[in-house]
Amino acid sequence: MSEKKRRRSEAATTSKKPRPSSSYAESLRKQLKPDSEILASLRLFSASSSSSSKTPDLTLADLDPSSSSSSISVSDRSSTSVKLSIERLFLSLARSILSINGFSFSIPSRSSSHHLFLPHLDRLVLLRSKPSSRPFSSLSTVRKATVTARVLSLVHAVLLRGIHVTKRDLFYTDVKLFGDQSQSDGVLDDVSVMLGCTRSSLHVVASEKGVVVGRLIFSDDGDRIDCTKMGIGGKAIPPNIDRVSDLESDALFILLVEKDAAFMRLAEDRFYNRFPCIIVTAKGQPDVATRLFLKRMKVELKLPVFALVDSDPYGLKILSVYMCGSKNMSYDSFNLATPDIKWLGVRPSDLDKYQVPEQCRLPMTDQDVKAGKDLLEEDFVKRNEGWVRELETMVRTRQKAEIQALSSFGFQYLTEVYLPLKLQQQDWL
Repeated sequence: MSEKKRRRSEAATTSKKPRPSSSYAESLRKQLKPDSEILASLRLFSASSSSSSKTPDLTLADLDPSSSSSSISVSDRSSTSVKLSIERLFLSLARSILSINGFSFSIPSRSSSHHLFLPHLDRLVLLRSKPSSRPFSSLSTVRKATVTARVLSLVHAVLLRGIHVTKRDLFYTDVKLFGDQSQSDGVLDDVSVMLGCTRSSLHVVASEKGVVVGRLIFSDDGDRIDCTKMGIGGKAIPPNIDRVSDLESDALFILLVEKDAAFMRLAEDRFYNRFPCIIVTAKGQPDVATRLFLKRMKVELKLPVFALVDSDPYGLKILSVYMCGSKNMSYDSFNLATPDIKWLGVRPSDLDKYQVPEQCRLPMTDQDVKAGKDLLEEDFVKRNEGWVRELETMVRTRQKAEIQALSSFGFQYLTEVYLPLKLQQQDWL
């Protein structure tokens, strides 16, 4: 054999050798136990989780009755009750106008300084403080007072008709006055706090965003929905959760997924058939309907919740909104927050543990690093040593990665190896 041919043969042989990370990925596949063994351990964990979840969610009043007046909390109210509250409010305003005193709205403050994370409740609450006045007679607040009055009148009209509208519908009823949807959205939250009711009690909802697929059957306004027959797109979560009833499931857990791309992979591979579960996503930032739906599933079905998010500060921020509630809607955290969600992945330590290739890891920007450091200062992070460890690793290495980075080992590596191995090792925080 000539020297030239020999070199070609050696090069071909070398090119066929698997990359170190690829061979390691295959070695992880060999560590998987039979599905029956993984399912057996999951059933034990699900049973223990179900028994521990029988304790009802606590409120601040449950912990300390004398402190219940120190926080603001809202509740679901009937449309008749909310209508009556609005009518009484307008009557009091009319009396004030007739008395030549003008009118003003008293709005509880929702500023950042009034949010507090309570470890015993495992969620954010809105502290009660001196309400801010929104008088029509003041040049600085006349527009905000007008917007508030307009939103109240629109909500009253919606309740009278017995219908539901989206926040976008509300905005388009008076574009010139509102100017921007963020204005009408913000006042809508003010109205909820002022009336002491949830935003869904106002019959104003966000557009459909979240989807669910897997081992779940429920009624949607009387129609029976089987989420195993919804294809890879899943069933849209109704924006009006009041329509949902009669939840049934034989799942062992709920899998909360940050992104639509990972959701589609899981749905197409029918991951919920191999490991009985319910898969849900809000396709990024969680909307109110998805948060309500997740909380309801956990409470009624008594299932543990595992989360799959990107290994970056923003994935963790999204997870924290599901777990503790958002600062913007801390007044309704009792209904919206789902405590005790297990962080399954993708975690910063997984990048080395699973030998994710360097080219699939993204460098963190200064803004990313700042967001990570800010998270380390949050009370809900400080009380969880595992979270602190992972965030410190992320900030130190200045590396982040998306869930899709696992596709470097194969398009189905997420469903065939990564998640099964995580469940087998019960590797969650």
